Formats: sequence, structure tokens, C-alpha cells
Amino acid sequence: MKTGATVFSFLAIMFFLSASASNLPSLLHPLKVPRLPDISSFEDDLSYSLYQHSCSGVEGIIYRKVKEWVKKDPTLAPSLMRLHFHDCAVRGCDASILLDHKGSEKSANVSKSLRGFEVINDIKAAVEKKCPKTVSCADILTAAARDATVLAGGPFWTIPFGRKDGRVSLAKEAAKVPMGRESITNLIEFFQSKGLNVLDLVVLSGAHTIGRSKCESVQYRLYDYKGTKKPDPSIDPQYLNYLRRKCRWASEDVYLDATTPHKFDTQYYQNLKKKMGLLSTDQLLYGDSRTKPIADALSFDSSLFSNQFSVSMVKLANILDFKSQDDGEIRVKCNVVNY
Repeated sequence: MKTGATVFSFLAIMFFLSASASNLPSLLHPLKVPRLPDISSFEDDLSYSLYQHSCSGVEGIIYRKVKEWVKKDPTLAPSLMRLHFHDCAVRGCDASILLDHKGSEKSANVSKSLRGFEVINDIKAAVEKKCPKTVSCADILTAAARDATVLAGGPFWTIPFGRKDGRVSLAKEAAKVPMGRESITNLIEFFQSKGLNVLDLVVLSGAHTIGRSKCESVQYRLYDYKGTKKPDPSIDPQYLNYLRRKCRWASEDVYLDATTPHKFDTQYYQNLKKKMGLLSTDQLLYGDSRTKPIADALSFDSSLFSNQFSVSMVKLANILDFKSQDDGEIRVKCNVVNY
């Protein structure tokens, strides 16, 4: 992409944020473009050198394990990214999603299609052999999500460590995680409650450039949308026919990006322009004045998307619940608390 296009894309985002702030003062803070200095406050309890002496080479162990698993099953890359998001969305990034007991987050309806638990357990076993009771499952999941992104063709970013593993995991709290049917206002409010803003919402939604979803998440848009006995009018007719063929059964899988499903790129945003967003929340990004200009700008330039994706993922990974951290531990096994 030429430099001129990059500058145009950046200025488009900045113009939108400036205009929005002047017209809607209450949105000034949420719409601020994050840069690395802006997220320093999130890193106060984390350190880039934490394992330098206590478990040197741990990131190499994690990367090699993720690469091994993703080579056998490439669909695990987006699954690990999604697992990380679901973890951080409830009680911060504390590996509470990994706990496997009755009534845990993992047992919630919104979590039933999550995958990658066995990958994290395998990595944890390898790390424990080298550095017993040293590296948290939360840090392992965070690094695994980053490495999965890289292996899928996405950007690399550095990660500060020091997250504790939470001892509380409740299904009723996981129920608050977006499922793909929310309004843009609800999504913005959810992200803001986690310290993320509108730009983060649009950028992190771009993770849907790879991966799959269960047809159950989209079937309601195909035949009887909101009780109209008709399909969702925001779906392109040809794409609608494609989805009806692919999603005869709720249990079937369908690509989030039907155009380049295995490539980490900006095609996700191009699809929105063509009314080819799979989830309702995907397509709504292009129909709301608060998110459409950002989606437009990101669609022009892959480097802009990659750079901003890194920034937003760092912010996501640095969401910490102080109670979970204060009462947290370093689990020996990621699926159960220590006793």
C-alpha cells in the first residue's frame, strides 16, 4: 500500500474522532486514538522482564507448542484468539475461562463453542517441567493468543507478564460476553466497561478476518429476522443464498470471512461494504455513524489495521480485575485451582 493511502487512512480516522468529539463531548475520552504511551497505566502491575531470570525462554516454549498445534489444525489459531478475548472479558485476564467445574464460565452457553483448552493445558505442562509454579495460565493464554495471531499471518507485539490466575469462575458472569446479536450501543458500552473504546471495538472485530462461527449464530438472520418472516435486509442476496446452503443445520460451521477465510487481512472490512458481514454485530459496524468511518479507514490499509490491532490487543491483555489479582495464584494445572 502506498504511503499516500496510509496517510489518508490515518487522517480519516483522526478526522472522524475529532468531529465526533466536537459534536459529542461525552465521547471524547472513549474515542481517543490509543498509542503505546496511553496504555502505560495498564502495565503498572505487569513487567516485560518478569520471567527473564525465573523462567528464561518461556516465550519460546509457548510459541513452539502453539506452532505445533496450529500446524496440525490451523483453525486453532483463531480459536485461541477468541479464547483469550472471552477470558479477558470476564474478571479481566485471569484464566478464569479455563477453570473446568460445574457452574464455571466454561459451562456457560456463550462458551460452548470455545476451543483450544487442550492447547493451553499442553503448554502449561511443558512450562511446569522447566519452571514449576512460576508462570501463570493467564500469561500463557495471553502469549498463546499473540503467537496464534502471528502464525495466522497477523502482527507481533510484545507482552508484559505478571497476571495472576483467578480462583473464581461463574457462568452467570460469562453470559455478559457479546454473542453477536447486540446493538452497537450495547457493544460500545460493554467495551467501555472494560477500558476499551470504539476504535478498539472496530479493530478487534477485525479478528473475524479468520476463523469460523456456528451456524446457530446466524440462522435467525436467514429466514425470519425479527419476526418478519423475511431475511435480514442488510445481507447481500448472493451471500444470503450462500449462507442458506452452508447453514442447513445449526451445528454446522461457517467462515466469518467467506472471501479469504484463512488470511489475516482487511478483507473483513471490505466484506462489510458488500453486506457480507456474517454476524449481525459485524454488519452493524458498517451501518452506525460511530463505527462506519473507522471500518472504512481500516479497509484501505493493511498496515494501519495490523498496527492498530497490536495496540488494541495489548490493551485487551492488560485488563486486570484487582480482586482477581490480589486473591490470585499461579495454578499448577490450568483447569483447576490449587488447594
